[in-house]
Amino acid sequence: MQKRALVVGLGIAGMSAAIGLRRAGWTPVIAERAAERRTGGYYIFMFPEGVRAAGDLGVADHLHTRNPVWRPGGNTWSVDRRGRRRPALGLLDAPSGLAAVLRGDIEAALWQGITGDGIDDAVEVRFATTPVEITEGAGGVQVLLEDAGTGNRYREDFDLVVGADGMRSSVRRMVFGPDEDYMANWKSMICAFQMKEQVPSYEACDSILVSRPKRAMWVFGLADHAPCAWLTFRTEDIPDRFAGSSIEQVRAAFSGMEDDPVVCHVLASLEEAPDHVFDSIHQVKMPRWSAGRVVLVGDAAWCMNTFSAMGSSSSLRGGAALGVALQEHPDDLAAALDAYETGLRPYITRQQRSARIKQQRFVPSSRPVEVLGSVVLELIRKVVHRRMTVEYTAESTSTLSGTGR
Repeated sequence: MQKRALVVGLGIAGMSAAIGLRRAGWTPVIAERAAERRTGGYYIFMFPEGVRAAGDLGVADHLHTRNPVWRPGGNTWSVDRRGRRRPALGLLDAPSGLAAVLRGDIEAALWQGITGDGIDDAVEVRFATTPVEITEGAGGVQVLLEDAGTGNRYREDFDLVVGADGMRSSVRRMVFGPDEDYMANWKSMICAFQMKEQVPSYEACDSILVSRPKRAMWVFGLADHAPCAWLTFRTEDIPDRFAGSSIEQVRAAFSGMEDDPVVCHVLASLEEAPDHVFDSIHQVKMPRWSAGRVVLVGDAAWCMNTFSAMGSSSSLRGGAALGVALQEHPDDLAAALDAYETGLRPYITRQQRSARIKQQRFVPSSRPVEVLGSVVLELIRKVVHRRMTVEYTAESTSTLSGTGR
């Protein structure tokens, strides 16, 4: 009989893990607390590691990317205190194969991977279902599950439980301990949402940055979709930020900047957005990602936080890596989980460490840091854009020559 695994969470990490498990010969069952599959989501980057993992999981062909076509002078603008715009180094300008996507684009591709294309063994998904209790025995794991619609509870046996239920993982709390043992508070907040339209006077695919010490606003332009806004600010009183209206909290954080047309437009867009993400920023660090027959994947195990820009890529890679480890150690679960962690942890550790440096790019901690960062990034921009302009000109010339023939 095939071994059965309960995967908790229908996000990127959960669906990636389910596909990896199925490829390893397991039968995964996904439990998702929401009543239906969530769509949409804000703008994120996929790094080459994530793109390769999507290929390893067999979903790369379903993945819709939205990189704008680069033009001489760049697609990204920085707005100074006087409202003047100047070219800036875009996050997609680095020659590293970054892919611009919405979170929903990745989840849609993974959903196709677990349900579509005429696959006979489509993964079972139980919506409005959450684990209440996890008990490990000699030969398996017994999970008490609750149906949110009916309130009914029932017990079911599995050979493995995969916690892929995000930064505030319920599986991690039940098996490994309270959140405060593993979640480091970065004293910052984020608000992200999809805009209906671009900031006036900017091109549809432009990205815009308005950065001040301890608060910053980004507008990310996409090739075939309205831009997404990403606002972040540093704060010492995280609990207080969840009191009252999240929109009012964001407006208060950007008080004094409303005269800037970009800030004014983005804040007005936030008022009109049908939904938005508003949350505190943390990083999850654990000495081990598994205990017996329970293993964590994605943000539940190693949340790098949004400043790293590696959350989705690492979740894809984590799900693929878990599947490979189980396939290579089919008769020894302990060895498989050891191999999964040994192979992946150095990469995760590097990315978590780099997040502190990236945080200064996204939201500088002080005026001197802001000035220094601007100088360094401008020097890099000139070099990068000079090279990209040469490549753009050469490609355009080649295209015209071919058309002429």
